[in-house]
Amino acid sequence: MKTLKKASIALGVHAALFAQFTFAQEQQDTEPKKKEAQVLEQITVTAQKRTQSIQEVPISIAALSGERFENMFSAGDDVLALANRVPGLYAESSNGRIAPRFYIRGLGNSDFDLAASQPVSIVMDDVVMENVILKSFPLFDVERVEVIRGPQGTLFGRNTTAGIIKFDTTKPRQDFDAFVEGAVGTYGTKNIEGAIGNGITDDLSFRFSFISQNRSDWIDNAYTDENDVMGGHHENAARLQFLYDTGDFSALLNVHARDLEGTSSIFRANGVSAGSNKLNEYYVRDKVFYNQGDNNPQEYQGSGASLKLDFDFDGFTLTSITALETAEGRGKGDIDGGVAGVGPGFIPFDAVTEDQLDDLEQFTQEIRFTSTGTEGYDWQFGAFYFDSSFGVTSIDGFFGATTVYHDNNTWAVFGQSSYDVTEKLTVTGGIRYTYDEKDFRVGAQNVDGFALVIGAAQIQDYEDINVDDGQISWELAANYNITGDSSLFARIARGFRAQTIQGRDVAFEAPPSVAEAETIDSIEFGFKSDLADDTLRLNAAVFYYEIDDIQLSAIGGATQGNQLINADLGVGKGFEVDLEYLVNDNLTVTAGYSYTHTELKDQDLTVAPCGSGQCTVLDPMEDGLALINGNPFPQAPEDIFNFTARYATEWGDDGEFFVFTDWAYQGDTNLFLYESAEFQTSGNFEGGLRIGYENFSHDYTVALFSRNITNENNIKGAIDFNNNTVFVNDPRIVGIEFRANFY
Repeated sequence: MKTLKKASIALGVHAALFAQFTFAQEQQDTEPKKKEAQVLEQITVTAQKRTQSIQEVPISIAALSGERFENMFSAGDDVLALANRVPGLYAESSNGRIAPRFYIRGLGNSDFDLAASQPVSIVMDDVVMENVILKSFPLFDVERVEVIRGPQGTLFGRNTTAGIIKFDTTKPRQDFDAFVEGAVGTYGTKNIEGAIGNGITDDLSFRFSFISQNRSDWIDNAYTDENDVMGGHHENAARLQFLYDTGDFSALLNVHARDLEGTSSIFRANGVSAGSNKLNEYYVRDKVFYNQGDNNPQEYQGSGASLKLDFDFDGFTLTSITALETAEGRGKGDIDGGVAGVGPGFIPFDAVTEDQLDDLEQFTQEIRFTSTGTEGYDWQFGAFYFDSSFGVTSIDGFFGATTVYHDNNTWAVFGQSSYDVTEKLTVTGGIRYTYDEKDFRVGAQNVDGFALVIGAAQIQDYEDINVDDGQISWELAANYNITGDSSLFARIARGFRAQTIQGRDVAFEAPPSVAEAETIDSIEFGFKSDLADDTLRLNAAVFYYEIDDIQLSAIGGATQGNQLINADLGVGKGFEVDLEYLVNDNLTVTAGYSYTHTELKDQDLTVAPCGSGQCTVLDPMEDGLALINGNPFPQAPEDIFNFTARYATEWGDDGEFFVFTDWAYQGDTNLFLYESAEFQTSGNFEGGLRIGYENFSHDYTVALFSRNITNENNIKGAIDFNNNTVFVNDPRIVGIEFRANFY
């Protein structure tokens, strides 16, 4: 089977490359005229909160846009589709289409709670999305995605120790433009996306965008003898923007909302056998055996608005960004993945939980002064304010319902400047002071819990928790232009992730936990170049970082605990390479590779291994606990490789036929803090294919597509407290899509 899968990949890549020569020869016979030479498109980014060429920024950045980005979402995937599509970037979730967990250069957080803190920050249209639910807002009408690797504490603040994923949507403009795109596919997949925009007056323009992603339920519940009762989703989202621009003043209003009804993650009881990390005979992709969880429903709603004001003065611009985000919802799951005493496999007891996000409100305000028109010297400085509050209710089938409340208040001041030391050398430095305060309190406990009735639990008197801290983040970078087409850069930076409070264990008769702030010191060196007459772009970087008091989530054990802990030190090192090559006017390929080695260093730190007793722990044991010193970070792929190829040839007088394929590979990945034979993956990969026709005269495209074309069954995560439960990736989706543009 492995040979067949590898052959499928080789065949797909070979076909794309072989087509270059076959179609090129046909063109040569039918088109004697010589085409003008093409070059790669210049990429601009706003990683430093000003528009710059990606080749000039002294930071390791990968950018996605256009077909390379949109192709990943042909089947209606959520933000997790970005996993492994950029070197050093990984993403996963045990919460379905909400609460994604991101990792850059191996650094992330596997905490599954709705109050989880992450070291990868998501920024959408200049607004930070701090809560995990906000991070899952659907992606549509996106102009550009920037994956900014390494600490970004100077300009973006705390909780960016791993880096940032920055999404910029298409903005209003004076000229009319619109598009509509629809797709239908297997498993009842039906998606539609569109946008329309135009000028209203000479100074005022608008843009309305929307998306609707739908998939039918396709998974049977064999225990209740119900067919097609889970696995689907129905998600709708929209965005309305108004831009008022007089030349020296602009105001951009962004109003957006989403509504999701679907299925939480599908948990597979005993999907791997003791001593093995391979899916076994208990795993059936379209069937589960649930007696609880109501077929794992999930529903979330959210809305928000932001107002960005730019005032242009002589020599500088004043920017104000004010934003409010709200969200609420619930998800429920049969987390043991089966039926106690029945199966599949040995399941000692039933477990069902429901998590609710109550009244999330996030308010942010940024004021920034940025230089304009200066010669050889750029600067910016400003202030930032953040306020967030929400409740989390955890409902367990035995302990009942418990609600806890989180409040977070942050303010910061920052500054950054760049100076051209010579015509070739530019130095950039920045500093930021951040004050962060968090409050935690327990509301209702064990409401309607059977454990209280039988005396197995009692109301605990937990005091309110208040923690605060002030930290300085800074950076120093240099960019040296070797030639007009290539440069070297070096960067050192310090960042921090603010202290965190975790209260989910209160629902299970355990006290809340607090993790101290972690600080990261990072150094990287890189090379950026546009070569071969601007047909080859090659960017690479090597990095090393150390994290003092790295925050970790000790998840699992016999109690399925979720406790925050700090390890003395976390170390990461490696490199990443991004390549884009215009082979000729017909064929473009991209490739990326990253190697990341991570290691926890704490001689005395222990965690509880699997509570089921069905896993093979590879770590030294002490009093029933696993010593994790020397282990890799959880969910940190050692290798990531991605590849795309697009071949196009003229078809008729005003169109082209194209083939686009993309592949992503994920190397050795440990799922938990402890190491075991069962809870690690290696060699996961997925591929996609899109074949279509584009008409230039009438500006429409029709294409056949397939995601996960080889129908891989990849383990994405696990639950270890009851049995060897796993959850996996989506199945192969095949469909057809149509897009029309209007101008």
